[in-house]
Amino acid sequence: ARYLAAADGLHSPIRRSLGLEKASPGPRRWGIRRHVQIAPWTDSVEVHWARGAEAYVTPVADDCVGIAILSSTRGGFDTHFDEFPELRERVDGHANGPDRAAGPLRQSARSRTAGRVMLVGDAAGYVDALTGEGMGLAFGAARQLVNCVVADRPADYDRQWRRVTRRYRLLTAGLVRAGGMPPVRARIVPAASALPRVFAKAVNQLAY
Repeated sequence: ARYLAAADGLHSPIRRSLGLEKASPGPRRWGIRRHVQIAPWTDSVEVHWARGAEAYVTPVADDCVGIAILSSTRGGFDTHFDEFPELRERVDGHANGPDRAAGPLRQSARSRTAGRVMLVGDAAGYVDALTGEGMGLAFGAARQLVNCVVADRPADYDRQWRRVTRRYRLLTAGLVRAGGMPPVRARIVPAASALPRVFAKAVNQLAY
């Protein structure tokens, strides 16, 4: 093959083998997810905010919801879930599938290209899962990768990747930093409630 699109995940072995891995700045965060056999009670994504973690509830099927917890401390799902007593009470007693964990979430690369190898998706670099923009960014970057391959200009891909992900990277990194400071974190939800239009505008800025 003339080109290789390396989409081999958050801890990309190809990124590491090519010497493209780079130490990641900022706090280290982990994610853990569980599917619970219960009918969704909303068609939206719910975000539950606690002192040291966030829980994201997503409808998966007519009889299933996914609950993902993001935290700066490692630990099992049930340990973190204790921070969300109302949510825990709601799903308590319902069957669940195996837990899936990932982290540290923040991953950086020196470049997205090495000759004719191009990193795409989580392998290209990742800030955090709190915005849920991973798939949209991956598809957007893949479009740029294809354009560079068609033009036979793989060296352009890193610049294009930085351009299409810049807003996401800056806003997400800012949110993670703010959430890591207890006095600021405690004010995020009250501020969003008091200024819904400002909050909605910030969320829309993250939409790819």
